[in-house]
Amino acid sequence: MKDIQVMVADESHVKYVDTILQTIADAAKVRGTGIAKRSPEYVATKMREAKAVIALEGERFAGFSYIETWGNKHYVTTSGLIVHPDYRGLGLAKRIKNLTFTLARVRWPHAKIFSLTSGSAVMTMNTQLGYHPVTFNDLTDDEAFWRGCQGCINHDVLERTGRKFCICTAMLFDPDEHLPAKISPEVMERIRRIDGLKSTATMTSDDFGES
Repeated sequence: MKDIQVMVADESHVKYVDTILQTIADAAKVRGTGIAKRSPEYVATKMREAKAVIALEGERFAGFSYIETWGNKHYVTTSGLIVHPDYRGLGLAKRIKNLTFTLARVRWPHAKIFSLTSGSAVMTMNTQLGYHPVTFNDLTDDEAFWRGCQGCINHDVLERTGRKFCICTAMLFDPDEHLPAKISPEVMERIRRIDGLKSTATMTSDDFGES
């Protein structure tokens, strides 16, 4: 059994940015689907702001995801979920998704969390977490979010439909329909340090009660 650690990323993980972006691009080619392209600087910033989750086996990259807020923090996305081919089939995607999702809920407890995905595995995980399929009109109207779709090969579909639908499926988690996310007081203190731009290196998926 591989010893894979899932944790909130920080400055020390910026060295993995190029590997992450290449792994995402390679996966999109295999699936034949589009992706919203992100720059190395964008991903590195997510790590520095404690808005990313990374999985490592020792020093080897295993997986990644990040979060972003939109519409004055009324909406949150968990995006860019990727697992390196060497670590697929181990349940790692779910571990990363769970930590990313819980981190988003704890930091922005009143925000709606949404996802645009063309992958059935992600749709299944979203459903298990309490997401529901919605129309694009139910998502944020923040123009900065929609500009992020411009790098996708299917962007023309989005534009032709007046942003009403695309190849991806829209899914939404409404916190008003669920109990608050539960974490220990010790982890809550770590979250406060994260929002204070202090170190996040010690927060891992184990802190959120993951088995």
